Amino acid sequence: MSEHKVHVNFPGRIVFVGFGSIGQGVLPLILRHIGTSADRITIVSSDERGADVAVHFGVKFIVNPILPGNLESTLAPLVGKGDFLINVSVDVSSVALIEFCHARGAMYLDTCIEPWAGGYTDKNMPASHRTNYALREQALAMRKGRETGATAVITHGANPGMVSHFVKQAMLNIAADTGVAAGDPQTREQWAKLAHLLGIKVIHIAERDTQVSPVRKRPGEFVNTWSCDGFVSEGCQPCELGWGSHEKHFPKDGQRHDFGRGSAIFLTQPGAATRVRTWTPKAGHFHGFAITHGESISIADYLSVKDGEKVVYRPTVHYAYHPCDDAVLSVHELAGRNFVMQSQQRILMNEISSGGIDELGVLLAGHSRNAYWYGSQLSVDEARKLCPYNNATSLQVTVAVLSGVIWAMENPNRGIVEPDEMDFRRNLEICKPYLGSVVGEYTGWNPLTGRESLFPEDIDRDDPWQFKNVRV
Repeated sequence: MSEHKVHVNFPGRIVFVGFGSIGQGVLPLILRHIGTSADRITIVSSDERGADVAVHFGVKFIVNPILPGNLESTLAPLVGKGDFLINVSVDVSSVALIEFCHARGAMYLDTCIEPWAGGYTDKNMPASHRTNYALREQALAMRKGRETGATAVITHGANPGMVSHFVKQAMLNIAADTGVAAGDPQTREQWAKLAHLLGIKVIHIAERDTQVSPVRKRPGEFVNTWSCDGFVSEGCQPCELGWGSHEKHFPKDGQRHDFGRGSAIFLTQPGAATRVRTWTPKAGHFHGFAITHGESISIADYLSVKDGEKVVYRPTVHYAYHPCDDAVLSVHELAGRNFVMQSQQRILMNEISSGGIDELGVLLAGHSRNAYWYGSQLSVDEARKLCPYNNATSLQVTVAVLSGVIWAMENPNRGIVEPDEMDFRRNLEICKPYLGSVVGEYTGWNPLTGRESLFPEDIDRDDPWQFKNVRV
């Protein structure tokens, strides 16, 4: 592993909570790029999945599902001051883990803010409280009185996470191409001012996954290129989006939150049942699922311009995800089962055929050049050459976990931090060697392109970038 650059030497212990496809893909990256050793790493998992990977790298593997009653007793012997907890689990409360790490002076990172098991679908909770908006508010409330302390990076995978860094680079690219003096934005206010100045109305996290296996999806099986449990959990949450200041048509099934920062709304239906129109360079225009993600809320909040309490400017932000074709079939079957998870799950990895890619980036639209996509085009063949135990989708996530961990180790006393508040250049510097082609491309496409070719539609012709036009 000596040919790989070691970005930071870390003397403490590293503990993984969870070890599914993302944990398994992160481990070799940690051992490559962080100065540590296998004997200082421990994995705590709810089951035996990935045990063979841990054995291969000589890492201790403990099977012990973390529950509210055993979190302290399980993790206290493993995590202390100056150590690092990487949370890539499902059904383990992120807030509880952050509290635990803060009390012990340990650093922390997760890829999304998870509740305890059942929190996403608890019928006794109002829909507003089953959202990522509510989970984010809980996490950010923990900042009060503890603005410093061991760094806890929340929601830093590919998306949420790396896409916030893509947004900043994309804005600078658009500014350079349109003659707008961007300067060198550093603060939230400066980035929001630039987004407003550029006239960005909409930001889609636009992703198209074309990876495929010769073993096709079977009835009663959920197939995906990353965590099946994670995808179904977020897909069953209410659809969420950052709600832009340019929007004129509030959705009939839309709801506002009566608490928090007010940067997002939700729909009274699951994200896995909500489709939106978007565009990526290789795929062209397509329909994606508007799955709820933390970046939809944090980016919209971060780029808001306010005059006192009045919002002067905010872009509409949401995910637009076309997963691999077998995952689409799995989602359709899931919906037909009233969102009860299939009894069998399969993550596509070694059996993926050559040639498929994951095209993941951000589409910034409504400005003077119409729309600009910036992101990663990574093939499964490239991913396999770059790092073991990864496919194209997982590697985009795992390298972002790596960059977030390195950034935290380099900035160990920052308290709770969101991706939008981190150094985007440093994170992209670490990620880019693993992202395949990182490209930016303008397009003349908009959500009205080719519409009404078969039937009349209720559309807003005056502003193509209204969510009314984006939604299918």
